Amino acid sequence: MKKQLIAALALSLSVFSFAQKKELKAAEKAVKSTNFSEAKKILTSIEPQLETFDDKTKAKYNYIKGLALYANGAGTDKELNKGIRLLNSSRKVYKTEVDVFKKEMLNTAVAKGNKSYESKEYGPASYYFEKAYNLKKRDTFYLYYAASTAINVADYDRALVLYEQLKDLKYTGIETVFYAVDVATNEKVSFPSKKGQQLAIKTKTHIKPTTEKAASKRAEIVKSVALIYINKGDNDKAIKAIKDARAEDPDDVNLIISEANIYYKTGDVKKFKEALNVAVEKDPENSELLYNLGVVSSESKQYEEAKGYYKKAIELDPKYVNAYINMAVVILGEEESIINEMNGLGTSSADNKRYDVLLKKRKGLYSEAVPFLSKALEINPKSVNAATTLMNIYGALGETAKKNELKAKIEAIKAGQ
Repeated sequence: MKKQLIAALALSLSVFSFAQKKELKAAEKAVKSTNFSEAKKILTSIEPQLETFDDKTKAKYNYIKGLALYANGAGTDKELNKGIRLLNSSRKVYKTEVDVFKKEMLNTAVAKGNKSYESKEYGPASYYFEKAYNLKKRDTFYLYYAASTAINVADYDRALVLYEQLKDLKYTGIETVFYAVDVATNEKVSFPSKKGQQLAIKTKTHIKPTTEKAASKRAEIVKSVALIYINKGDNDKAIKAIKDARAEDPDDVNLIISEANIYYKTGDVKKFKEALNVAVEKDPENSELLYNLGVVSSESKQYEEAKGYYKKAIELDPKYVNAYINMAVVILGEEESIINEMNGLGTSSADNKRYDVLLKKRKGLYSEAVPFLSKALEINPKSVNAATTLMNIYGALGETAKKNELKAKIEAIKAGQ
C-alpha cells in the first residue's frame, strides 16, 4: 500500500507540473499575441500554487507576468511598477531577455518623458522619469527630473518623497559635461560621452572641445524640500532640512541663503538678517546679498544701516538699478516725519522759523535722492517709477523745465509699452 501511495503521489505531482507548464506556455503565447488581459487571467489562476513552483518555473512565471503587466507600456502605474519588480526577480534565469527588455522599457519611458516635458505636460513627464529611474537605478538624474517636474504641477507630497530619496542617495547632480562647437552653426553643444565628443572632433563636424563640471543641484534639492515643508506648514522640518545640509557643507553660500529665505517666509526677520550676514561673510563680493540686507534693514526702520548696505551693493555692481532706486526710497522715507511735524506747527514766529528749517531739510532730502534716481534712469531709461519720482521731486524743487522734460519722457515710455 505504501508503494502504491508513493507512486500515486508522484504521478499527481507530475501531472500538476505538466499543468503548470501548459498554463505558462498559454500565458506566454497570449503575451506574444499582445493579448495581455488573457495572459494576466491565466497567470492569476495559477498564482495560488506559486509557492510550489521550482525556482526555474517561478522565474518564468515572474518574467511572463512582468511582460503582461507592462503591456507594451499600456499598463497602469501600479502594474508597471509591479512588472518591473517581477522582471528584476526573474533576472537570474532570464538575464539576457530581461536586460534587453528593460533597455527597451527605459528608452520608451525616457522618450515619453521628454515628449511630455517638451509639451509642458509635467505631470506625466514626472511619472515617466520615475519609471526610467526604477529601470536603471544607476541613473539617479532621472529621479531628479521626476522630482523637479512633480514640483511644476504642485504635486508636493510626491515630490517630497522623490527629493528625500535623492537626499538619502546623496545626489548632487555634479557630472562631467563634454562640449564642442558645431562648425555648421558655430554653437556650443554638449555630448553624452567623451567618446561622442572625440568622434565629432575626429570627423571635423565640431571644433574646440571642452570639458566642464555641471553645478551641484544639492542646494536646490534641499531648498525644494524645505519649501515643500513650508507649504505644508511644517517650518521646523524645513529648517532642519537646511541645517542638516549645512552641517555637511557649512561654506555653501546657496544653502545659507536658502535658510535665510525660510526665515523670511516665516516672518523671522531677525534670523533672516543673521543668516544673510553669515552669507556675506562667506561671499563679501555678492551685491545681491548686500541689497537684501538693505531691504530688511529698511523694513526694520534701520535706515542708516540700509543706506550703508545699498551703498556697498552699488560699489560692487555700479549698474544695480534696484539698489539706486531703493537708496532713493530710503532717503525720501525720512520725508514723512518732516511733513508730519510741518503740519503740526502753528502760526507763531517760532513755528514759522521751525517750518523754514524743516522745509530746507525736506528739500535737502530731495537733492540727496536725485543723483540715485538719475543714475537708475540712466541705466534703465524705461523705468517709469524712477522717472515719475524724479519728476515729482523736480516739481517740489521748482525746477519746472526738468519736470516737463521728465513728464514728456514718461508719456513716451508709456506710449511705447
